[in-house]
Amino acid sequence: SSMKSVGEVMAIGRTFEEAFQKALRMVDESVNGFDPNLKPVNDDELKTPTDKRMFVLAAALKAGYSIDKLYDLTKIDRWFLSKMKNIIDITLELEKLNCAIPEALLKQAKNNGFSDKQIAKFIKGSELAVRKQRRECNIIPFVKQIDTVAGEVNIIFLLALLQLNIFIITVASINKLFVFDL
Repeated sequence: SSMKSVGEVMAIGRTFEEAFQKALRMVDESVNGFDPNLKPVNDDELKTPTDKRMFVLAAALKAGYSIDKLYDLTKIDRWFLSKMKNIIDITLELEKLNCAIPEALLKQAKNNGFSDKQIAKFIKGSELAVRKQRRECNIIPFVKQIDTVAGEVNIIFLLALLQLNIFIITVASINKLFVFDL
């Protein structure tokens, strides 16, 4: 017999899409988010819950599978499937581009949890160029405090934000501040 880990992550975002993409990046550092190019479409793999099924699902959405067909195969609620489709729709728009991104699409991608690295991959550009364009569009990270326990515990959660979007969770206690690199 072998022991299997129950993988869990916590990600906070202003939209499901944003939190979902961040959660996927936390599970495996080689994953840039909800990427439809990591695994091929396979109906049998869609039926069985595994750690890789999300990427098969992404590939199926990119291949044009309907929300209803994916629901029949996966039994994942249609609401979640529609949110995942939103991510793939933005991915498809990014893949049509070659390096330069219209400001509106860049903001939409960032609002839906796309990292600079992820955007760069889809537009076949560099992460540095995406970061430069993001700064030119005045999409700048900042930190905001949230209270996740209604003042019951003496811990403050700080969130690194990109405009109005939550990107990285940092935790501060009374004596220590843990800040992760943006």
